[in-house]
Amino acid sequence: MADPRITAEAVKETIGRLGGGFMISREAKALCERTGLGGREMYFRGRCGVLGEVHADVVASVCVFFEPGHVRESWDGGRAVPAAEAAGMYAEACDEWGRRRLTGLPEAERLVELLEPVVAAADGYGAPLFAGWRALPLPDDTPARLARLMHLVRELRGGLHAVAVLSVGLTPLEATLAVAHPGNPARLPDGPAQARFMRWPEPYPELGPDIVKKRAKAEELTDELVAPAWSVLGDTDRDDLIHLLERIHNA
Repeated sequence: MADPRITAEAVKETIGRLGGGFMISREAKALCERTGLGGREMYFRGRCGVLGEVHADVVASVCVFFEPGHVRESWDGGRAVPAAEAAGMYAEACDEWGRRRLTGLPEAERLVELLEPVVAAADGYGAPLFAGWRALPLPDDTPARLARLMHLVRELRGGLHAVAVLSVGLTPLEATLAVAHPGNPARLPDGPAQARFMRWPEPYPELGPDIVKKRAKAEELTDELVAPAWSVLGDTDRDDLIHLLERIHNA
């Protein structure tokens, strides 16, 4: 039976990819066409609009792994769409993606049943985007609700991962270069590709073995920080969660 720590490690890749899948979807692209915003402008305004109409530096502080200047430029460049409105539209895109991709999955209702108490009980410390998205009402239908819950758990891990990376003494760029994020929905092949995606300018520094070790330590620490959220489930429920997520990931 999987304990909370094992569960955190076992589900992170599937949650990462499915919970962020809508961000690179046709639904997200349609928002850009409707609003006239660029892809990154919509991404930051939509994902971080739950923080409110804040200074761009606030957004850069929570989007830890993106180059800060790029975050500021994108956030300010999208101000034609108010933050709350952008967040609402982005949530709708997540819901619509779920209806398109997750409708008809026999595992969907059970996964909603498993993820809801985890999201409801989790602490938001160190994960402001998780807290902001959790404050939005969940959709009623199962496919959309599942998509939103997976996004919420992804935001929870993302915030705590940033805490872990900084706590072991890595810079965001070093952490990005050391290994591609296992939950990256774009499935980028390596650290440099991920760094370019995050708009860090080249050339990139050579990484010594100490950096690689710190990156592995940060990943382990992230699992430990996320584990308490999974403790709300019993042993059987955690086993079910792992099994069902593996099935829909493979499907």
